[in-house]
Amino acid sequence: MKTLIHPTAVINPNAEIHPTVQVGAYAVIGGNVKVGPETVIGPHVVLDGLTEIGARNQIFPGAVIGMEPQDLKYVGEPSWVRIGDNNLIREYVTINRATGADEATVIGNGNLLMAYVHVGHNCVIHDSVIISNSVALAGHVHIESRARLSGVLGVHQFVHIGRHAMVGGMTRIDRDVPPFMTVEGNPSRIRTLNAIGLKRAGFTLAELQQLKKAFRTLYRSELTFKDAIDELELLGDTEHLQHLRRFLLLSQMPGRRGLISGKGKAAVKSDE
Repeated sequence: MKTLIHPTAVINPNAEIHPTVQVGAYAVIGGNVKVGPETVIGPHVVLDGLTEIGARNQIFPGAVIGMEPQDLKYVGEPSWVRIGDNNLIREYVTINRATGADEATVIGNGNLLMAYVHVGHNCVIHDSVIISNSVALAGHVHIESRARLSGVLGVHQFVHIGRHAMVGGMTRIDRDVPPFMTVEGNPSRIRTLNAIGLKRAGFTLAELQQLKKAFRTLYRSELTFKDAIDELELLGDTEHLQHLRRFLLLSQMPGRRGLISGKGKAAVKSDE
């Protein structure tokens, strides 16, 4: 029977590795690591700390997961990296565990993190997110499902990026990106509805038309933020509009970064 663990791999005997896991040459796995079935760990991968990895993930050469957070507030408290199923984690990706006792950096299911992506402490990435090469996520970044981040960009700490959002390459993201929108530039701006991405995701014509109206209300009108939120309620009560409205309101709460602006007044931070 062909061995699934390369003889040069260094695996702490306390690690919990499912028998179907493949481990490549010179990989290093610490004693507090758990890896689920059919996951493939490539050569020179390092898994350390309190790290849980689910099923059928593929972790490519040189990735480092579960090391201490790059955060001066961290003082050695037990914290986690938790990764779901069916993720592709490409070469030299780094995923740090969280700051704060029993806090976690979380990656969901079916995500693609391309080469040299950095996921900082306490980040949360939902499902089916694609993050292109050389993207750096600072601490506490929250990315909702099916968002798309193009290459060579940075995301400020505590920023939230909404579901089905599209972020253009080399963009500076220092405030929240609303769901369904396309953002690019430095300084970054909301440019348009992410219509192509929404079509590919199976949105109906009626849903697209409704979200286009929402985009025009937020970014092409002269309405204030409050009036635009009220106008969104009049457009309908669909789940997509409810989520957009909720995201916008939460972005104004204390501790959040506020919203990336567009041409209209509505999505400018309320204190500007």
